[in-house]
Amino acid sequence: MSGQGPISYWLSTADLTPRAALPGSTDADVVVIGAGFTGLWTAYYLAAADPGLRIVVLEAQVAGYGASGRNGGWCSALFPASPAAVARKHGVARASALVAAMRDTIDEIGRVATAEGVDCDYAKGGTVVLARSAVQEARGRAVVDAEAPFGTGLAWLAAPEASALCNATRVRGGTYTPHCAAIHPGKLVRGLADAVERLGVTIREQTRVLRLQPGRVETEAGSVRAEVIVRATEGYTAGLPGHRRLLVPLYSLMAVTEPLPASFWAHAGLARRETFSDFRRMIIYGQRTADDRLAFGGRGAPYHYGSQVAPAFGQDTRVHTAIDRTLVDLFPALGPRPPVTHRWGGPLGVPRDWTASVGLDRSTGLAWGGGYVGDGVATANLAGRTLADLISGRDSARARLPWVGHRWPQWEPEPLRWLAINAGLRLAEFADAREARTGRVFRPAAVLGHLTGE
Repeated sequence: MSGQGPISYWLSTADLTPRAALPGSTDADVVVIGAGFTGLWTAYYLAAADPGLRIVVLEAQVAGYGASGRNGGWCSALFPASPAAVARKHGVARASALVAAMRDTIDEIGRVATAEGVDCDYAKGGTVVLARSAVQEARGRAVVDAEAPFGTGLAWLAAPEASALCNATRVRGGTYTPHCAAIHPGKLVRGLADAVERLGVTIREQTRVLRLQPGRVETEAGSVRAEVIVRATEGYTAGLPGHRRLLVPLYSLMAVTEPLPASFWAHAGLARRETFSDFRRMIIYGQRTADDRLAFGGRGAPYHYGSQVAPAFGQDTRVHTAIDRTLVDLFPALGPRPPVTHRWGGPLGVPRDWTASVGLDRSTGLAWGGGYVGDGVATANLAGRTLADLISGRDSARARLPWVGHRWPQWEPEPLRWLAINAGLRLAEFADAREARTGRVFRPAAVLGHLTGE
């Protein structure tokens, strides 16, 4: 893993000794590209259903190196496109079915973790999203109203109720859903890789895929021939020939504090390890870890021309400074400089229409799952189960959910892509600052909702 840059707190707790690389060309029934959550869950459910399948997982680094080992640890029922956006294309009933499937997925991950002996610090405390201004309160109440027809379980909390869960500053109210578990994603992804191997799957790490085509994956060490090829590369998809404009890699950055004393938590709350955020436009996200740290992150890092991905991009000083500043604003008891021990970042995969997708092209044998826009911890499990159904030919309710078979439109060519994405990021930042200063909605920013699956 040389040249990777700082790894996440989550991965710093794991043994990252690489598994053996692909020794040469071979044959398989199914080859999976990417040993993150999507690839590993797909292999897990395929192998559990059919132990005779020859499954090979190829990973350029080590299992969990990408977003699966770098995220905020929200195992949530969030889907990147809102239920209303899904309903506009597929109807309320099918949108509600997707919501129900996502809700069930939270419990499924907990069930498998227990069954496989993976201690991933799973705590189903739900999510509280705070409203900390009049603009945010209006936005939060509108979200509750918009989701009511779909059974998401989202409820509005008055200020005392919201503060009782997460006692940040200036709380006017908030939303709460029970459908989220805080987890240690590093423990989950590394434990899942071990479970997959116990089922007889071969994982080849330190094996970079150069290109893929129907029936064949070429790597630096040789080729793997298989009837079915699963692309599970998420934020690294643009690096594959022919996929440059399919998913753009946008960076999300995180920090973790040292373990905080009981006196801090007695005031701050998060007693059931609720995950938390607020209703600003530029997304923030946090959790209380099992060892009493604050794990906190946010968006805002620039998109890099040509969909470039590099370790240095996860160390954006401006964004990490903003993360510190936001932490102190939320929880002044941290002091003027929060006691951060780890900082990192990583790319997530963003499709042009902000809608995650899973599918199998039976004419070519090429399958895919991804486009989670940062909501992938649970969605990847649903993708893995769905891909296992599609590949094995099993008819199931999962295989008929509205995201199955969805095809993404291509992103614009450069330099339009670079200009538009970075302009959108700066607009979100400006809108947050303007709304905080004036107390009024910055209406030109409404265009962001049309671009982000709302």
